[in-house]
Amino acid sequence: MTPKILVIDDEERMCWALERALSHEGYQVATATRGLQGIDLAQKNEPSMVILDLKMPDIDGIEVLKEIKKINFSIPVIMITAHGTIDTAIEAMKIGATDYITKPFKLEELKVHVKQALHLSNLENQVDFLRQELGKKYGKIVGQSEAMKEVALLVQQVAKTSATVLITGESGTGKEVAAVEIHKASNRADKPFVAVNCAALPEQLLESELFGHEKGAFTGATSKKKGRFELADKGTIFLDESGEMPLSMQAKLLRVLQERCFERVGGTETIHVDVRVIATTNVDLTTAIANGAFREDLYYRLNVLHIIMPPLRSRKEDIPLLVNHFLEKFDPSRSKKISSESMKVLTRYNWPGNIRELQNAIERALIVCQGAEIKPVHFPKELLNNSEETITPVISLTEGGFSLEELEKHLIIKAMEKHNNNQTKVAKYLGISRPTLLYRLKKYGV
Repeated sequence: MTPKILVIDDEERMCWALERALSHEGYQVATATRGLQGIDLAQKNEPSMVILDLKMPDIDGIEVLKEIKKINFSIPVIMITAHGTIDTAIEAMKIGATDYITKPFKLEELKVHVKQALHLSNLENQVDFLRQELGKKYGKIVGQSEAMKEVALLVQQVAKTSATVLITGESGTGKEVAAVEIHKASNRADKPFVAVNCAALPEQLLESELFGHEKGAFTGATSKKKGRFELADKGTIFLDESGEMPLSMQAKLLRVLQERCFERVGGTETIHVDVRVIATTNVDLTTAIANGAFREDLYYRLNVLHIIMPPLRSRKEDIPLLVNHFLEKFDPSRSKKISSESMKVLTRYNWPGNIRELQNAIERALIVCQGAEIKPVHFPKELLNNSEETITPVISLTEGGFSLEELEKHLIIKAMEKHNNNQTKVAKYLGISRPTLLYRLKKYGV
């Protein structure tokens, strides 16, 4: 989008000159010769930035600045000041002005200030966007149990340091969420957060992913590639499932943690990085060390600060909070609510898949439920069969005119839509084998 610049200056000739110069640079320009008029324009069509004279006849430029910052604090403002009012301009920057320029000035000089201010604003907006995306992707820590209060406190304490962190816990307990929260609360929050799944890649590819490679280093290396450590410089690298890393890669990771440097695959140049390392694992590393599957020296390098994520079965008082969190996430309009019987089902179940399993159960129930209330019958059978008590379904399978077969067909169609007709993913999502899914697809003509 074309940046919109608002010029507020009581000299009409100055407004005309700035409008002409900035329009030639491709900006949309609006002008105001009174402070109150400028505030009104800023409210009606929020500008990308403001150029503001400190001396205005009707209202002081500092007061105009304060009002603009109330409209939107992130709007960059460049103050125009005379030599005798530089102290006032500095005061304006403490309030929130981005920059100032002293009269007389050359138009080319102003253009540079404008370009820099817009660039800085754009970078800040990108950082805010990436923070929001991290939150959407990984969620947030939810819970008021004593165990989760302790985790939340540890996250805040750990975030203040740059020390390496090891987060352990069963699969699905929210280890990734905790890692993101540490990054977001640290002084590296405006720098990259780079994630690597150490269990998802074979050894050679993992080495290339972590450290990069030079052109021709191996078959298929048609160009130089930066690794994740290099991309995460000044930020955080998240080593997910680090307990699954091959021993040879463990030795190379140990060197990076000790010396903060490495070479790309096929390269000789030593690359130095400033990276905060957060590692997670659901493997018992002490057992892995005893079995020779994990290096003891690497364990002590990773285990500088340790956070243990509790399983969901040990903090069942958090389940209602988590359920409401996922309802809000998947159904923002809150068109459906959960029945009291359904909440009982959820709190009685032991959740071997932890929070991830609960999230999937809520998402599935929202798809299956055709009414305004989620009931026990909308959950997978294992939740009902494996609850601590037997729950009698509170609705019949034909409620609302739906038979079991129609309900099953509807669920399969929704699952196919969700996973772009990928049958392997759909079968896994529904908890059935792929041949069973193929049989159902043929049966229902899907």
